[in-house]
Amino acid sequence: MSQKIYFGTEKKFSFKRSALNTFTRLHYILIPNHAKKMGRKLLLTPVRTKPKNDEPTGLIKSKLKSSEGELTLYQLGKGPVWVLAHGWSGNSSQYYPLMEHIASNGFTAVAFDHSAHGQSEGKHAHLPAFIEGLNAVLDEQDEVAGVISHSMGTAAVLECCHIKLEQAPLLLIAPVLNYTENLFRSIERSGYSIKLFQAIVGDIEEKYQRNIDSFNPYQRLQQRTTQTIIVHDKKDRFSSFDLSKSASENIKHVTLYPTENQGHGRVMASKEAMKAFDELCVGR
Repeated sequence: MSQKIYFGTEKKFSFKRSALNTFTRLHYILIPNHAKKMGRKLLLTPVRTKPKNDEPTGLIKSKLKSSEGELTLYQLGKGPVWVLAHGWSGNSSQYYPLMEHIASNGFTAVAFDHSAHGQSEGKHAHLPAFIEGLNAVLDEQDEVAGVISHSMGTAAVLECCHIKLEQAPLLLIAPVLNYTENLFRSIERSGYSIKLFQAIVGDIEEKYQRNIDSFNPYQRLQQRTTQTIIVHDKKDRFSSFDLSKSASENIKHVTLYPTENQGHGRVMASKEAMKAFDELCVGR
């Protein structure tokens, strides 16, 4: 259900949205704890989508224990390691074509399913959980040559403070650079009670000791100094192409590779994504 909320794009009046707003507001007023429990199920449960591509020959699967449960890792190739992080309701199979390209160029591609996604453990997910999962994967690598991320996964990468990311080049695919603004806009558009949503978020903030208002991927990108390439479709309906364009125009180390007719997901296997990886690997 959460996929429809976060990725819904309809803006005109909807009776269903109005009814959802009324129901969730009353639910929280009358039975707050139960409302939050049902809210977590509705808002924090990603769709476990089926694999998008066939497994490449030589793919190695493994398990990694983390604070967010057991994560499933996928490794392909030999050489310096590139870590790949998918987005909300995605999974690592979306990266298989790009992983094959990485491996064919003498590198190791290490992708992983975030908690509550793909073949990893967990029922609920959110940005702090994405960050903790990424930390666990980075801890396992001796060195990291670079990082590739998609959609909400880009917010996790930019908000992650792991030392192995400090000097790593980044390939950001369809990034969500205005994470907090985009999140609340999606909730408002769905009709869900903002007050109830804030209560659910408050519990997460308390557990992870991180305020949602502190998340600002665009600002984190401005603060970085390593080479970054953004691959983004001009008509992406779910994350802002204009914000990616602005980043490339105003941040010295950021370059934009625009695509057409690739949408929000297919762009992960686009020729521009392959080209961006090649560019980031020059001299490495």
